[in-house]
Amino acid sequence: MRNHALAVISALVLLSLLASPTMAESHDAEAEEESNVIIDVVLPLSLAYIMFSLGLGLTGADFGLVLTEPKAFAIGLTNQMLVLPAVGFAIATAVGLSGELAVGLMILACCPGGVTSNILAKLAGGDTALSISYTAVVSVASVITLPLIVGFSMDHFMGSAAPDIDIVGLGITMFLLTTVPVLIGMGIRRAIPARADSIEPIVGKVAAGLFVVIVLAAIASEFQTLMDNIGTLGPAVILLNVLMLGIGWKSATMLDLSEVRATTVAIESGIQNATVGITVGGLILAPAAGATLSTLSLPAGVYGVLMYIVIAPFLYWRITAAQA
Repeated sequence: MRNHALAVISALVLLSLLASPTMAESHDAEAEEESNVIIDVVLPLSLAYIMFSLGLGLTGADFGLVLTEPKAFAIGLTNQMLVLPAVGFAIATAVGLSGELAVGLMILACCPGGVTSNILAKLAGGDTALSISYTAVVSVASVITLPLIVGFSMDHFMGSAAPDIDIVGLGITMFLLTTVPVLIGMGIRRAIPARADSIEPIVGKVAAGLFVVIVLAAIASEFQTLMDNIGTLGPAVILLNVLMLGIGWKSATMLDLSEVRATTVAIESGIQNATVGITVGGLILAPAAGATLSTLSLPAGVYGVLMYIVIAPFLYWRITAAQA
């Protein structure tokens, strides 16, 4: 087991090192000279590890619901890939977020659900298999959609102040940090399922711990920016969460999905992977002087905390309904 663990860790470290130079062109000359170990190594490696933990629990069959449950899958996929970015754009515009924070909100709106949404779907009595299928497919699709939408958002919200962004490079980075670790985890699950079962609980706990640390670091790093914009950023993040939970539930029930699947669609529509948002924000724009993380990462960091508060009533409602 130790040899397998070392091999996995070595692979993830290599992925993070390969991914970091890919986005080097996005940083300005001054930022390139001041190597930031948090942005260049810790965040990418943490994201790769979290995505590996997701892959460790996946099998090829988890992608099968795309064909066996096309209606349920199409509703959730439409919400995540089309409705969510549109709602994020509308909110960023309506509340008047500053350029960088608006782009940060759009980055968040392009992120897949991740392990968190799978756990919440299970707690709420949803269809866990469907939740995992959403996460698996959207995690792969976001390699293409996130760079394109973020590129458009930067042009729109930041204009001439927007840093240069290599969309192809960002897509490659996303592939290295999200898709490849998932594939490594799935490969281990397929090749040595007994080992995967034994290490999955430990890997999951470490991934959860990394998520908490990353979110707290994002908020602490940009605390003054948060305080200066809390009147607009806080409501924007909460509104995004509430609206997408509501849209997810209503769209599923209106199209005659069962309440179990509607619960899953709501959670997958309303819960995003904040770690991806924080990491991508840092890869695109270097932190300000004296800061650890980028301002682009702040919306995802705030969201990572507030989403649990927002979704708590929804979880209580669904758990209570399932027990009735």
